[in-house]
Amino acid sequence: MEQNSSDGYRLGAHVRARLPELRETEARVAQVILDQGADLVRLSVSDVAALAGTAPSSVVRACQRLGFRGYQELKIAAARQGAAGSGALASDPGDDPAARALADTLHASREALGDLATTLTATGLRAAAAALDAAPRVVVAAAGLSAAVAADAAYRLRALGCVVDAPADALTAQLSAAQLPPGAVCLAISHTGATRSTVDTARRARLAGAEVIGLTSYAQSPLSETSTHTLVAGGQDLVFGLETTASRIAHLVTIDALAQTLLALRTTTAERTLHLSADVTADHSY
Repeated sequence: MEQNSSDGYRLGAHVRARLPELRETEARVAQVILDQGADLVRLSVSDVAALAGTAPSSVVRACQRLGFRGYQELKIAAARQGAAGSGALASDPGDDPAARALADTLHASREALGDLATTLTATGLRAAAAALDAAPRVVVAAAGLSAAVAADAAYRLRALGCVVDAPADALTAQLSAAQLPPGAVCLAISHTGATRSTVDTARRARLAGAEVIGLTSYAQSPLSETSTHTLVAGGQDLVFGLETTASRIAHLVTIDALAQTLLALRTTTAERTLHLSADVTADHSY
């Protein structure tokens, strides 16, 4: 199995990013893998099968669907993660709900950032930045909680000299995407990769001949299937029906990395527009 780097690989990130691809029994095996973490090295394939309520052959198939040659390669990955340390909390929050909420949020945020080393590749960033550098126009599309990430992305791209349209209205976004010229880019952002309005906007951009950069938490989704460039920034669980802040932190960091990569490609143009941005910002400061 190919991995980004031996130092940055995180098994949990790899598994979570592929959960939507798995069948029911495979998903149960994946959940055991996530629950056990580095302790997986102490379990046999039969042990995992028993915990998942399935057969050993299903465990092997799940491993293969996750990109491993078999259970032994999965155990090697778990051992490597164990050697890197678990990053445990310094103190026990006890029964205090506020302390527990703070500890859980910080842990999820640290995990999401650490996961980027596994799910986000330098090759993917370079390809996406090159598409933005060549694009005559960019449409940024998102909905719900991803809208804040889209606003940040649009601001950064404008500051680097891109001609950007970031409609807040879903119908306007689709109309703008449908009118993109060939070579333009639609940057579509969705945690699940399945938000209908965002995916429909991306599809209209593709039909118009534009490229689509999809930023999502899962490797396989309707958005990734539509995108010409997919940036995967780790999957996170839902809390009360909403994705955790950690997923948006991972997406914001990805946008930051994408902007810095783009800056390296267009130093002269970006320097001029960044000075302009600084002048505009200064006019609004006391």
